[in-house]
Amino acid sequence: MLRNISRTHVLIILPILLILLGATYIYSGNTISSFSFCQPCECNPQLPVPDAMKDLDTNDCLDEGGWRIGDLKMQTGLYYAQPSTQKGRTDVNSVTNWNAPLVWEGTFNPVVIDAIYKQMDPRVAVVVFAAGKYTRFLKGFLDSGEKYFLVDFRVTYYIFTDNEQEVPKIKLGSGRKISVVTIPSAKRWQEVVFGRMKWATITIDKQIRNEADYLFMMDIDSVFHNPVGGESLSQLSAVLHRGYYKNTHRDKFPYERRSRSKAYIPAGEGDYYYTAAVWGGYLEDMYKLVKYCYMQSEEDTRNGIEAVWQEESHLNKYLLYNKPTKVLSPEYLWSDYDPIPADIRVIRISQLVKDYKEVRPNGGH
Repeated sequence: MLRNISRTHVLIILPILLILLGATYIYSGNTISSFSFCQPCECNPQLPVPDAMKDLDTNDCLDEGGWRIGDLKMQTGLYYAQPSTQKGRTDVNSVTNWNAPLVWEGTFNPVVIDAIYKQMDPRVAVVVFAAGKYTRFLKGFLDSGEKYFLVDFRVTYYIFTDNEQEVPKIKLGSGRKISVVTIPSAKRWQEVVFGRMKWATITIDKQIRNEADYLFMMDIDSVFHNPVGGESLSQLSAVLHRGYYKNTHRDKFPYERRSRSKAYIPAGEGDYYYTAAVWGGYLEDMYKLVKYCYMQSEEDTRNGIEAVWQEESHLNKYLLYNKPTKVLSPEYLWSDYDPIPADIRVIRISQLVKDYKEVRPNGGH
Protein backbone atom coordinates (compact mmCIF):
# COMPACT_ATOMS: atom_id res chain seq x y z
CA MET A 1 0.00 0.00 0.00
CA LEU A 2 2.72 2.45 0.99
CA ARG A 3 4.61 1.59 -2.18
CA ASN A 4 1.52 2.31 -4.31
CA ILE A 5 0.86 5.61 -2.54
CA SER A 6 4.47 6.63 -2.98
CA ARG A 7 4.37 6.01 -6.73
CA THR A 8 1.11 7.92 -7.03
CA HIS A 9 2.56 10.86 -5.15
CA VAL A 10 5.64 10.84 -7.35
CA LEU A 11 3.55 10.80 -10.53
CA ILE A 12 1.53 13.76 -9.27
CA ILE A 13 4.38 15.82 -7.82
CA LEU A 14 6.88 15.42 -10.70
CA PRO A 15 4.78 17.23 -13.37
CA ILE A 16 4.00 19.99 -10.86
CA LEU A 17 7.71 20.50 -10.16
CA LEU A 18 8.49 20.62 -13.90
CA ILE A 19 5.77 23.23 -14.45
CA LEU A 20 7.06 25.32 -11.53
CA LEU A 21 10.63 25.15 -12.84
CA GLY A 22 9.49 26.18 -16.33
CA ALA A 23 7.47 29.06 -14.95
CA THR A 24 10.43 30.22 -12.86
CA TYR A 25 12.68 30.11 -15.94
CA ILE A 26 10.25 32.19 -18.02
CA TYR A 27 9.47 34.62 -15.20
CA SER A 28 13.19 35.27 -14.64
CA GLY A 29 13.32 36.75 -18.18
CA ASN A 30 15.83 34.18 -19.35
CA THR A 31 15.12 34.34 -23.09
CA ILE A 32 18.78 33.82 -24.02
CA SER A 33 19.92 30.88 -26.11
CA SER A 34 23.51 30.24 -27.14
CA PHE A 35 25.71 28.86 -29.92
CA SER A 36 29.49 28.65 -29.97
CA PHE A 37 32.30 28.84 -32.52
CA CYS A 38 35.01 28.13 -29.95
CA GLN A 39 37.22 25.07 -30.34
CA PRO A 40 35.46 21.83 -29.38
CA CYS A 41 36.07 20.30 -25.99
CA GLU A 42 34.21 18.05 -23.57
CA CYS A 43 31.92 20.87 -22.47
CA ASN A 44 31.64 22.44 -25.93
CA PRO A 45 31.32 19.77 -28.64
CA GLN A 46 30.79 22.21 -31.53
CA LEU A 47 32.17 21.67 -35.03
CA PRO A 48 35.63 23.16 -35.57
CA VAL A 49 35.46 26.29 -37.72
CA PRO A 50 37.10 24.71 -40.81
CA ASP A 51 34.49 21.96 -40.80
CA ALA A 52 31.72 24.51 -40.45
CA MET A 53 33.04 26.41 -43.46
CA LYS A 54 33.39 23.19 -45.46
CA ASP A 55 29.71 22.40 -44.98
CA LEU A 56 28.58 25.94 -45.81
CA ASP A 57 25.78 26.19 -48.32
CA THR A 58 27.37 27.29 -51.59
CA ASN A 59 24.11 28.41 -53.19
CA ASP A 60 23.66 32.14 -53.64
CA CYS A 61 20.13 32.07 -52.26
CA LEU A 62 18.26 30.32 -49.51
CA ASP A 63 14.62 29.27 -49.54
CA GLU A 64 12.96 31.14 -52.39
CA GLY A 65 9.61 30.36 -50.80
CA GLY A 66 10.47 32.36 -47.66
CA TRP A 67 8.78 35.42 -46.23
CA ARG A 68 8.10 38.32 -48.61
CA ILE A 69 6.45 41.70 -48.35
CA GLY A 70 2.96 40.87 -49.56
CA ASP A 71 -0.25 42.76 -50.21
CA LEU A 72 -0.39 46.07 -48.35
CA LYS A 73 -3.48 45.24 -46.32
CA MET A 74 -4.69 47.33 -43.41
CA GLN A 75 -7.38 46.67 -40.85
CA THR A 76 -10.57 48.71 -40.80
CA GLY A 77 -11.17 51.40 -38.20
CA LEU A 78 -7.63 52.83 -38.25
CA TYR A 79 -7.61 56.62 -38.01
CA TYR A 80 -4.77 58.71 -39.45
CA ALA A 81 -4.12 61.99 -41.26
CA GLN A 82 -5.28 62.06 -44.87
CA PRO A 83 -2.33 61.89 -47.30
CA SER A 84 -1.77 64.79 -49.67
CA THR A 85 -0.61 64.96 -53.28
CA GLN A 86 0.36 68.64 -52.88
CA LYS A 87 2.29 68.75 -49.60
CA GLY A 88 5.44 66.96 -48.51
CA ARG A 89 9.19 67.28 -48.10
CA THR A 90 10.68 69.74 -50.59
CA ASP A 91 14.13 70.08 -49.00
CA VAL A 92 15.24 66.51 -49.77
CA ASN A 93 14.83 63.94 -52.53
CA SER A 94 12.54 61.07 -51.55
CA VAL A 95 13.06 58.74 -54.51
CA THR A 96 16.18 57.34 -56.20
CA ASN A 97 16.76 57.44 -59.95
CA TRP A 98 15.87 53.72 -60.08
CA ASN A 99 12.53 54.60 -58.44
CA ALA A 100 13.24 53.16 -54.99
CA PRO A 101 11.93 55.04 -51.92
CA LEU A 102 14.42 57.28 -50.14
CA VAL A 103 13.00 57.41 -46.62
CA TRP A 104 13.01 60.57 -44.48
CA GLU A 105 10.88 61.80 -41.63
CA GLY A 106 7.75 63.27 -43.20
CA THR A 107 7.66 60.90 -46.19
CA PHE A 108 5.54 58.20 -44.49
CA ASN A 109 2.91 57.79 -41.79
CA PRO A 110 4.16 55.36 -39.09
CA VAL A 111 0.60 54.57 -37.98
CA VAL A 112 -0.29 53.34 -41.46
CA ILE A 113 2.93 51.56 -42.35
CA ASP A 114 3.31 49.74 -39.02
CA ALA A 115 -0.30 48.58 -39.16
CA ILE A 116 0.39 47.09 -42.60
CA TYR A 117 3.70 45.41 -41.80
CA LYS A 118 2.65 44.03 -38.42
CA GLN A 119 -0.01 41.98 -40.19
CA MET A 120 2.73 40.38 -42.29
CA ASP A 121 4.36 39.26 -39.02
CA PRO A 122 8.01 38.78 -40.10
CA ARG A 123 10.56 37.18 -37.78
CA VAL A 124 13.35 39.77 -37.64
CA ALA A 125 16.97 38.96 -36.78
CA VAL A 126 19.38 41.65 -35.59
CA VAL A 127 23.05 40.63 -35.83
CA VAL A 128 25.52 42.56 -33.68
CA PHE A 129 29.12 41.92 -32.64
CA ALA A 130 30.24 42.71 -29.09
CA ALA A 131 33.76 41.38 -28.73
CA GLY A 132 36.30 42.52 -26.16
CA LYS A 133 35.45 45.82 -24.52
CA TYR A 134 32.53 46.38 -26.89
CA THR A 135 30.32 44.39 -24.52
CA ARG A 136 29.94 47.65 -22.58
CA PHE A 137 27.63 48.91 -25.35
CA LEU A 138 25.19 45.98 -25.16
CA LYS A 139 22.90 47.32 -22.45
CA GLY A 140 22.36 50.70 -24.10
CA PHE A 141 21.75 49.12 -27.49
CA LEU A 142 19.31 46.52 -26.18
CA ASP A 143 17.42 48.81 -23.78
CA SER A 144 16.92 51.46 -26.46
CA GLY A 145 16.11 48.81 -29.07
CA GLU A 146 13.31 47.47 -26.90
CA LYS A 147 11.93 50.98 -26.64
CA TYR A 148 12.18 52.03 -30.29
CA PHE A 149 13.11 49.22 -32.70
CA LEU A 150 10.22 47.45 -34.49
CA VAL A 151 8.08 47.56 -31.36
CA ASP A 152 5.46 44.77 -31.27
CA PHE A 153 7.30 42.86 -34.02
CA ARG A 154 9.00 39.50 -33.42
CA VAL A 155 12.73 40.23 -32.99
CA THR A 156 15.74 38.10 -32.05
CA TYR A 157 19.01 39.82 -31.17
CA TYR A 158 21.92 37.60 -32.24
CA ILE A 159 24.85 38.72 -30.11
CA PHE A 160 28.25 37.51 -31.29
CA THR A 161 30.67 37.81 -28.39
CA ASP A 162 33.79 36.34 -26.83
CA ASN A 163 32.41 36.91 -23.33
CA GLU A 164 28.90 35.52 -22.86
CA GLN A 165 28.99 36.36 -19.15
CA GLU A 166 28.86 40.08 -19.98
CA VAL A 167 25.64 39.84 -21.99
CA PRO A 168 23.17 41.74 -19.76
CA LYS A 169 19.78 40.42 -18.76
CA ILE A 170 17.29 42.76 -20.41
CA LYS A 171 13.54 42.86 -19.99
CA LEU A 172 12.30 41.94 -23.45
CA GLY A 173 8.89 42.48 -24.99
CA SER A 174 6.57 39.71 -26.09
CA GLY A 175 7.95 37.67 -29.00
CA ARG A 176 11.47 39.05 -28.55
CA LYS A 177 14.58 37.18 -27.42
CA ILE A 178 18.36 37.07 -27.33
CA SER A 179 20.57 34.39 -28.91
CA VAL A 180 24.26 34.44 -27.96
CA VAL A 181 26.85 33.20 -30.47
CA THR A 182 30.28 32.66 -28.93
CA ILE A 183 33.24 33.60 -31.13
CA PRO A 184 37.02 33.53 -30.51
CA SER A 185 38.72 36.61 -29.08
CA ALA A 186 40.72 38.83 -31.43
CA LYS A 187 44.10 40.47 -30.94
CA ARG A 188 43.56 43.12 -33.62
CA TRP A 189 40.39 45.11 -34.33
CA GLN A 190 40.81 44.27 -38.01
CA GLU A 191 40.28 40.61 -37.10
CA VAL A 192 36.95 41.56 -35.54
CA VAL A 193 35.95 43.46 -38.69
CA PHE A 194 36.87 40.62 -41.05
CA GLY A 195 35.41 38.06 -38.67
CA ARG A 196 31.99 39.73 -38.78
CA MET A 197 31.25 38.57 -42.30
CA LYS A 198 32.76 35.13 -41.70
CA TRP A 199 30.83 34.32 -38.52
CA ALA A 200 27.64 35.91 -39.81
CA THR A 201 27.79 33.87 -43.03
CA ILE A 202 28.20 30.61 -41.13
CA THR A 203 25.54 31.40 -38.53
CA ILE A 204 22.94 32.53 -41.07
CA ASP A 205 23.45 29.27 -42.93
CA LYS A 206 23.57 26.99 -39.88
CA GLN A 207 21.09 28.66 -37.51
CA ILE A 208 19.41 31.95 -38.39
CA ARG A 209 17.95 30.72 -41.69
CA ASN A 210 15.69 28.43 -39.63
CA GLU A 211 14.64 31.15 -37.19
CA ALA A 212 14.16 34.41 -39.13
CA ASP A 213 12.63 35.88 -42.27
CA TYR A 214 14.38 39.25 -42.26
CA LEU A 215 17.84 40.30 -41.09
CA PHE A 216 19.56 43.51 -40.03
CA MET A 217 23.31 43.90 -39.59
CA MET A 218 24.02 46.64 -37.04
CA ASP A 219 26.93 48.10 -35.07
CA ILE A 220 26.67 47.56 -31.32
CA ASP A 221 28.17 50.94 -30.39
CA SER A 222 24.88 52.62 -31.30
CA VAL A 223 21.73 53.71 -29.49
CA PHE A 224 18.14 54.09 -30.71
CA HIS A 225 16.65 57.53 -30.04
CA ASN A 226 13.39 57.42 -31.99
CA PRO A 227 11.15 54.78 -33.60
CA VAL A 228 12.43 52.55 -36.37
CA GLY A 229 9.41 50.75 -37.80
CA GLY A 230 8.01 49.01 -40.85
CA GLU A 231 9.16 51.84 -43.11
CA SER A 232 12.71 50.42 -42.83
CA LEU A 233 11.79 47.03 -44.31
CA SER A 234 12.27 46.04 -47.94
CA GLN A 235 13.94 43.31 -49.98
CA LEU A 236 17.26 45.13 -49.47
CA SER A 237 17.56 48.34 -47.43
CA ALA A 238 20.72 50.46 -47.25
CA VAL A 239 21.49 53.58 -45.20
CA LEU A 240 23.14 56.72 -46.58
CA HIS A 241 26.43 57.52 -44.82
CA ARG A 242 26.02 60.79 -42.92
CA GLY A 243 29.36 62.12 -44.18
CA TYR A 244 28.65 61.94 -47.90
CA TYR A 245 24.91 62.33 -48.47
CA LYS A 246 24.62 66.01 -49.41
CA ASN A 247 26.89 67.52 -52.04
CA THR A 248 29.78 65.06 -52.32
CA HIS A 249 30.65 64.24 -55.91
CA ARG A 250 30.75 60.50 -56.62
CA ASP A 251 34.48 60.69 -57.40
CA LYS A 252 35.06 61.94 -53.86
CA PHE A 253 33.27 59.01 -52.21
CA PRO A 254 35.69 56.84 -50.19
CA TYR A 255 35.19 53.88 -52.53
CA GLU A 256 38.04 51.44 -53.04
CA ARG A 257 39.96 52.94 -55.96
CA ARG A 258 42.75 50.37 -56.31
CA SER A 259 41.93 48.04 -59.19
CA ARG A 260 43.71 45.12 -57.48
CA SER A 261 40.91 44.93 -54.89
CA LYS A 262 37.63 43.10 -55.48
CA ALA A 263 35.91 46.18 -54.03
CA TYR A 264 37.25 48.43 -56.80
CA ILE A 265 34.88 51.04 -58.21
CA PRO A 266 36.30 53.18 -61.04
CA ALA A 267 36.01 56.94 -61.14
CA GLY A 268 32.87 58.20 -62.80
CA GLU A 269 30.70 55.45 -61.29
CA GLY A 270 28.59 55.44 -58.15
CA ASP A 271 25.18 56.39 -56.77
CA TYR A 272 25.55 56.99 -53.05
CA TYR A 273 27.96 56.02 -50.31
CA TYR A 274 26.34 53.61 -47.84
CA THR A 275 27.31 52.86 -44.26
CA ALA A 276 28.02 49.28 -43.15
CA ALA A 277 26.76 50.08 -39.64
CA VAL A 278 23.09 49.44 -40.54
CA TRP A 279 21.77 47.38 -43.47
CA GLY A 280 18.96 44.90 -43.80
CA GLY A 281 16.81 42.81 -46.09
CA TYR A 282 15.11 39.51 -46.72
CA LEU A 283 17.00 36.70 -45.05
CA GLU A 284 18.12 35.09 -48.31
CA ASP A 285 19.15 38.42 -49.87
CA MET A 286 21.19 39.32 -46.79
CA TYR A 287 22.81 35.89 -46.75
CA LYS A 288 23.86 36.40 -50.36
CA LEU A 289 25.25 39.88 -49.59
CA VAL A 290 27.01 38.95 -46.34
CA LYS A 291 28.62 35.94 -48.01
CA TYR A 292 29.63 38.13 -50.95
CA CYS A 293 31.43 40.55 -48.62
CA TYR A 294 33.15 37.64 -46.87
CA MET A 295 34.25 35.88 -50.06
CA GLN A 296 35.48 39.10 -51.69
CA SER A 297 37.47 39.96 -48.56
CA GLU A 298 39.01 36.50 -48.61
CA GLU A 299 39.98 36.93 -52.26
CA ASP A 300 41.61 40.27 -51.44
CA THR A 301 43.55 38.65 -48.62
CA ARG A 302 44.86 35.96 -50.97
CA ASN A 303 45.94 38.74 -53.33
CA GLY A 304 47.74 40.62 -50.57
CA ILE A 305 45.38 43.59 -50.35
CA GLU A 306 42.78 44.87 -47.89
CA ALA A 307 39.88 47.06 -49.04
CA VAL A 308 40.17 50.58 -47.72
CA TRP A 309 37.06 50.31 -45.51
CA GLN A 310 36.92 46.52 -45.19
CA GLU A 311 33.39 45.12 -45.62
CA GLU A 312 31.93 48.60 -46.16
CA SER A 313 33.94 48.86 -49.38
CA HIS A 314 32.63 45.50 -50.61
CA LEU A 315 29.10 46.45 -49.53
CA ASN A 316 29.23 49.61 -51.63
CA LYS A 317 30.57 47.70 -54.64
CA TYR A 318 27.70 45.20 -54.38
CA LEU A 319 25.00 47.87 -53.94
CA LEU A 320 26.23 49.84 -56.92
CA TYR A 321 25.47 46.95 -59.28
CA ASN A 322 22.65 45.35 -57.25
CA LYS A 323 20.50 48.33 -56.32
CA PRO A 324 18.82 48.43 -52.90
CA THR A 325 15.03 48.39 -53.03
CA LYS A 326 14.86 51.05 -50.32
CA VAL A 327 17.37 53.70 -49.26
CA LEU A 328 17.16 55.01 -45.71
CA SER A 329 18.28 58.55 -44.93
CA PRO A 330 21.09 59.30 -42.41
CA GLU A 331 18.35 59.54 -39.75
CA TYR A 332 18.85 55.79 -39.49
CA LEU A 333 22.53 56.11 -38.56
CA TRP A 334 23.80 59.47 -37.37
CA SER A 335 26.73 60.06 -35.01
CA ASP A 336 27.06 61.77 -31.66
CA TYR A 337 30.27 63.29 -33.03
CA ASP A 338 28.44 65.47 -35.55
CA PRO A 339 26.10 68.48 -35.34
CA ILE A 340 22.58 67.89 -36.65
CA PRO A 341 21.67 69.79 -39.86
CA ALA A 342 18.19 71.12 -40.62
CA ASP A 343 17.30 68.34 -43.05
CA ILE A 344 17.76 65.71 -40.34
CA ARG A 345 14.49 66.26 -38.49
CA VAL A 346 14.83 63.20 -36.26
CA ILE A 347 17.70 60.97 -35.17
CA ARG A 348 16.57 57.35 -35.08
CA ILE A 349 19.92 55.64 -34.44
CA SER A 350 23.20 57.28 -33.51
CA GLN A 351 26.72 56.01 -33.00
CA LEU A 352 28.25 56.77 -29.61
CA VAL A 353 31.33 58.85 -28.90
CA LYS A 354 34.15 56.58 -27.74
CA ASP A 355 37.91 56.36 -27.42
CA TYR A 356 38.89 53.90 -30.14
CA LYS A 357 42.35 53.45 -28.64
CA GLU A 358 40.76 52.33 -25.40
CA VAL A 359 37.99 50.04 -26.67
CA ARG A 360 39.70 48.38 -29.62
CA PRO A 361 42.25 45.58 -29.40
CA ASN A 362 45.86 46.65 -30.14
CA GLY A 363 44.92 50.27 -29.39
CA GLY A 364 42.95 50.65 -32.61
CA HIS A 365 46.02 50.20 -34.84
